[in-house]
Amino acid sequence: MRIAYTADQIRAAEHQLMARLPEGTLMQRAASGLAAACATMLGKVYGSRVRLLVGSGDNGGDALYAGALLARRGARVEAVLAGGRTHEAGLEAFLLAGGREAGGGEAAGEAIERADLIVDGLVGIGASGALREPYWGLARAANAAAAPTVAVDVPSGVDASSGRVEGAAVEAALTVTMGARKTGLLVDPGAALAGEVELVDIGLGPYLPDPDVVGLTGADVAALLPRPAAESDKYRRGVVGVVAGSDQYTGAAVLAVGGALLAGAGMVRYAGPSGPVAQVRSHWPEAVVTELERPSLDGVGRVQAWVVGPGLGTGHWAREVLTQVLASDVPVLIDADGLTLVARERDLLGREAPVLVTPHAGELSRLTGAGRDEIEADRLKHARGAAADLGVTVLLKGSTTVVAEQGRPVRVNGTGTAWLATGGTGDVLSGVAGALLAQGLGCYDAGSCGAYLHGLAGRIASSGAPLHAAGVAAAVPAAIRELTGRSSSR
Repeated sequence: MRIAYTADQIRAAEHQLMARLPEGTLMQRAASGLAAACATMLGKVYGSRVRLLVGSGDNGGDALYAGALLARRGARVEAVLAGGRTHEAGLEAFLLAGGREAGGGEAAGEAIERADLIVDGLVGIGASGALREPYWGLARAANAAAAPTVAVDVPSGVDASSGRVEGAAVEAALTVTMGARKTGLLVDPGAALAGEVELVDIGLGPYLPDPDVVGLTGADVAALLPRPAAESDKYRRGVVGVVAGSDQYTGAAVLAVGGALLAGAGMVRYAGPSGPVAQVRSHWPEAVVTELERPSLDGVGRVQAWVVGPGLGTGHWAREVLTQVLASDVPVLIDADGLTLVARERDLLGREAPVLVTPHAGELSRLTGAGRDEIEADRLKHARGAAADLGVTVLLKGSTTVVAEQGRPVRVNGTGTAWLATGGTGDVLSGVAGALLAQGLGCYDAGSCGAYLHGLAGRIASSGAPLHAAGVAAAVPAAIRELTGRSSSR
């Protein structure tokens, strides 16, 4: 499990630890870890050209002390001193070790261009908002250079507590983060700029509170996934009801049912109008199908969870069926058109049984009234707010999928591929997560594990090339096999 914290949580822990240690101990620990990571990336330290981008804060001090350690090993280290002030002790140690100042203006740019490795120590976890000059220009120069950049704690320009990026930000090949991961390293767009993340233990562990954000690993998901026992039958393995599709959108029903079947549901009961009924019967003879001549679920049979909404339409018929689903006493997953209907009548969510909603940013915008761009810029804030305001579990889909439930750390999902941004893949996710609900997982775990499996299935289906939604559904068993067949640290 990858746990992460806000800047305020990290600073509070650092203050507690620093009160118990000699002055400068934490910075020396951080610098040692940073220097070791830089040396590994360089391969050969002696004679290498390292350029430090040094700001006014402790990040600049970490970079200077690490530069001193590299200089003692024979690296040619130059520091671009960009801040209005510089960490005095760090600069003194750096110069005594043979480091040099690179100068400003064109000289700084030339130093960056000639580097074998760039160390970004411009701003740290306390910074927020857009970078200003000269930091803005140095970040752009680092991004344009051929050499890789190692970021200290977080890439400059990335908000450590949210992952927000306003304007230019450093694009790191490696981020060496001190004490604990920062939330902004797990959530896009910050996560996309962090590169690989290496954690340096500086002793904060005993002083850290409950995490702000959690990222599940493959081993975590494997431990949560339901597995059939010797005495299992189809009813004990979970019966999921799917109300999806319409005569216009028949494929949504096929994909949602497929996701549920292939994610391990013991039985899928599908209910819908004649068009999608015919398609579901053709593609999935395993499903128990009920054709609805009128909007009534009487006779569909007992289920342990419902999936409702993909391709359902938003007219009177769809609303009547949705109302009946929400009147049940089992967990319900609402997606797509179901979310549009709920956005019109939020009172529909006033039920005792659990609800998992799976919006993309546009759908969450309709549910909450926040702008789509606002949601994309700060996914954590808006997912948390919606979970608290609506009283549901929110799975917000996107480049970083987040799962928020009131009173619990937000879970972020790091699997997946950009190729998943194609029609129908969300319908598959609904079926997968719905199957997990029917097998007994709560909304928080079903959403988190469903997102992980869906992303991993997307990678398997894609292998670096375009995919289609049916291929993602077909790859779900392979994703489960990969997780449960061996331990994983993805």
